[in-house]
Amino acid sequence: MTKRIGVLTGGGDCPGLNAVLRAVVKTAIFKYNYEVIGFKDGYRGLVMNDFIRFNYNDVSGILDKGGTILGTSNKDNPFNFKVERNNKVEYVDLSDRVIDNLHMHGIEYMVFIGGDGTLTSARDLARKGVKAIGVPKTIDNDLSGTDKTFGYMTAVDTATEAIDKLHSTAESHHRVMILEVMGRYAGWIALESGIAGGADVILIPEIPYDIEKVYQKLQERKRRGKHFSIVVVAEGAKPKDGEMVINKIVEGSPEPIRLGGIGDKLADDLERIYGLETRVTVLGHLQRGGRPNPYDRILSTRFGVKAVELICKGEHGVMVCLNGDKISTIPLEDAVNKLKTVPVDGELVNIARAIGLCFGD
Repeated sequence: MTKRIGVLTGGGDCPGLNAVLRAVVKTAIFKYNYEVIGFKDGYRGLVMNDFIRFNYNDVSGILDKGGTILGTSNKDNPFNFKVERNNKVEYVDLSDRVIDNLHMHGIEYMVFIGGDGTLTSARDLARKGVKAIGVPKTIDNDLSGTDKTFGYMTAVDTATEAIDKLHSTAESHHRVMILEVMGRYAGWIALESGIAGGADVILIPEIPYDIEKVYQKLQERKRRGKHFSIVVVAEGAKPKDGEMVINKIVEGSPEPIRLGGIGDKLADDLERIYGLETRVTVLGHLQRGGRPNPYDRILSTRFGVKAVELICKGEHGVMVCLNGDKISTIPLEDAVNKLKTVPVDGELVNIARAIGLCFGD
């Protein structure tokens, strides 16, 4: 019998998801003569048995497209799945239904493409006997066990381009321009785009900031004849002895706390305390959308091909990863046991300080 494998994309969307799907499907069909079944909208499709049977042409022409042709969801966890019974919302464990659906299709292996939440559920399914392969996806680059996640470098490109555009208007109006980027607990996007875009201040969750130190940096620039400044702030940044700024709380969501507003808080403090004219730009979901850059297209393809090669070898319970310049694997158990945050004494922070960037500390 022809081997049959499954695939899904879970969590928030990001550039490169379609490139991974394309690599998985093309490698499976062309190289190994496997059948591939894709489950729609992340774990919801796996629980509800909503699927498509991929053929070679289904993934033709999607390499450069953002998003995912399978759809995705960051709300559905098969171990804590939202259902309505008697007009009441309940959360129940439907992981056994997942197992039944996989058996019904004759699926031997599942490729789970996602971030920390998606891969944590994949690990839990692996503990129940599912032959799982993980592919690391997140624009935040905060998954441990891999040097880079796909989607991250495109998000950095987007943020860097925004900084480039803010420079001209900041200089023209002699203003402080604040760019708020994503990064709940890890400030990778803010750090790398800030360095690449020539920011003056970078505020990240790993280094709580002192508003007085930020002001001193801006004044130092004025004394040197620079009458504008660029501040890049991650959404999870917080002041010393303060808390992250919460935009809203969504009850029933796996991640109920939604951050947002640190840029406005920072601008308000600079204007109210120091009288600095300040404007804020929030990139938000622009960082998730659009075409993947060449780096992410290649990395996604490498990950997808590697996932199918592992299946051919009979390996499972692992996540593919980038280790230096090579694609290798790490056990799923190790891949999701902690977040990868910015080392406060690491090379990137040190070179940023060396060229005069301020972290507000």
